[in-house]
Amino acid sequence: MLYVIFTAVALVSLDWVSGLIVAVALIPLSFLARWFQKNSQRAFRATRVASARVIVHFVETMTGMRAVQAFRKEKRNEVEYGELVEDYRIANKRTMRLFGTFEPGLILIANIAVAVVLLSGGFRVAAGALAIGNLLAVVLYTRRIFDPMQDMTMFYNSYQSAAAALEKISGVLEERPSVPDPREPIDLPRARGEVEFDDVTFAYRPDRVILPEFSLHMPAGQTIALVGSTGAGKSTLAKLVSRFYDPSEGAVRLDGVDLRELRPRDLRRAIVMVTQEAYLFSGSVAENIALGKPQATFDEIQDAAKAVGAHEFIMAMPDGYDTDVNKRGGRVSAGQRQLLSFARAFLADPAVLILDEATASLDIPSERLVQEGLQTLLAGRTAIIIAHRLSTVAIAHRVLVMEHGRIVEDGTPEDLIAGTGRFAQLHAAWRDSLV
Repeated sequence: MLYVIFTAVALVSLDWVSGLIVAVALIPLSFLARWFQKNSQRAFRATRVASARVIVHFVETMTGMRAVQAFRKEKRNEVEYGELVEDYRIANKRTMRLFGTFEPGLILIANIAVAVVLLSGGFRVAAGALAIGNLLAVVLYTRRIFDPMQDMTMFYNSYQSAAAALEKISGVLEERPSVPDPREPIDLPRARGEVEFDDVTFAYRPDRVILPEFSLHMPAGQTIALVGSTGAGKSTLAKLVSRFYDPSEGAVRLDGVDLRELRPRDLRRAIVMVTQEAYLFSGSVAENIALGKPQATFDEIQDAAKAVGAHEFIMAMPDGYDTDVNKRGGRVSAGQRQLLSFARAFLADPAVLILDEATASLDIPSERLVQEGLQTLLAGRTAIIIAHRLSTVAIAHRVLVMEHGRIVEDGTPEDLIAGTGRFAQLHAAWRDSLV
């Protein structure tokens, strides 16, 4: 831009008529630039969207390869992928066509401006109104004014492409967290584990309330089992305790402190959740267990593995605790991944431990082994167990039966089994299924 400005000043100082001709040439050039700006934004955005769809389809197909093979979806995937790639090709073609119009249009306007300056100056040189040296300088200055503009077209093309990509990034950066950090956090260095739901109402959508005016008190050190049909609100309750969501109304408190006011570091130290989908990261077995306590010693890691019954299968692996589990734990079975996630949670030593269908991937012998470890490791801490297997419920001090976001039964496993309520029916059906 400085180059263009200085050249324009020199041009006008030599011949204002030629300067006026160049100024007139900038009018169609500005319209051309504006046309390219509007259309290129739309074109590059379409290119990014098409590219994202190709990538998403490819990644989903690769990660879900077994489902693809099981349902013979290879040919359909080939057709779908071909259509997405064709859309991507067409989007790129439109972008190239725009640039193929913009750059030649700029060159055409520049050449016409040079020709008009040369023609106008030639007549004036013939009439003696302009020196031929000045005409040569004016023509060169006119040429030099448009040279940087042609260079800028390449930059502008890259800029528009980057701007389209930035829209997606800025959309993520501008997203407001649904669970914001507290402005003035309260420290809770060592939690006791007392959990309380105070008139909590929660809804994923305004028209679908999951927990309506829910109240519950969980004393510190108590093991509570949540039982109920699918969609009763058990997992939602666990996610509220873990503060993966905030209640729409009311408050969830830990040791009398609203979770929304707790320092995130203290909250994550005090509450640990183990889900059915045990996730392992690339790295050794020991590194995955130590995720719950990065500064843990090898003896502590080994003790946690022994407590949940994972030590034997770990030692049977090629490098023991140094064995790489591969991406997403692909080297170990689903049940072994679950045992490692147990060891990780136990090593973290939380005040509140939540097990959300955490034994669903275990076979009966492994489940019994884990239950033996659970009885020892859950002692002295608050535990919330969500399970459809009623054998897991036996270690609980208290059972809550939930239906439609409400507690319909509350008592010890023995008392509820002896009754005639919902839990007794579930237990009878489970017992009959074992026969």
